[in-house]
Amino acid sequence: MLSFLFIAAAEAAQAGESAGLPQLDSSTWASQLVWLAITFGVLYWLMSSMFLPRIGAAIEERRDRIADDLDKAAESRRQAEEAETAFNKALAEARAKAQAVTAEAREEVNAEIDAMRKDAEQSIAVKAAAAEDRIAKLRETAGARVKEAARDTTRAVVEALIHESPADSVVDAAVAKAAKA
Repeated sequence: MLSFLFIAAAEAAQAGESAGLPQLDSSTWASQLVWLAITFGVLYWLMSSMFLPRIGAAIEERRDRIADDLDKAAESRRQAEEAETAFNKALAEARAKAQAVTAEAREEVNAEIDAMRKDAEQSIAVKAAAAEDRIAKLRETAGARVKEAARDTTRAVVEALIHESPADSVVDAAVAKAAKA
């Protein structure tokens, strides 16, 4: 089997010489292998000493920046949550204070209304009592005037009918009898 490979390589070399491809010429393989090793070594050195450290540093810098950004975001979230908690607490306190102020104002207004109502009721009661006193006095006065007018009318009617003036006691008795009926 090994002989088959050598034969194939020799045939390929002859075909390469006849075709004009220098890389297939077996006489130049040694120099090609040397240049391949030198080029590979230089590229390996360049990659390991220059390019890969720069790429690694860029990747590490980006990783650090992302970690810092995540830390800042977590800190911002924590601060936002604290601010929200403080806001909710302040809002609850403000609502409670507003309710207390409203209740206090309502109590003050109700007390003021009650005081005004009591003053108005007292004023009305005083005015009603004064009016009742005046009405009672007017009734008494009116009653006396009606009795007097009834006496005068009775006296005038009796005088017109019998042409004599009746006695005051008779007129008073007649008016009293008519008032009871």
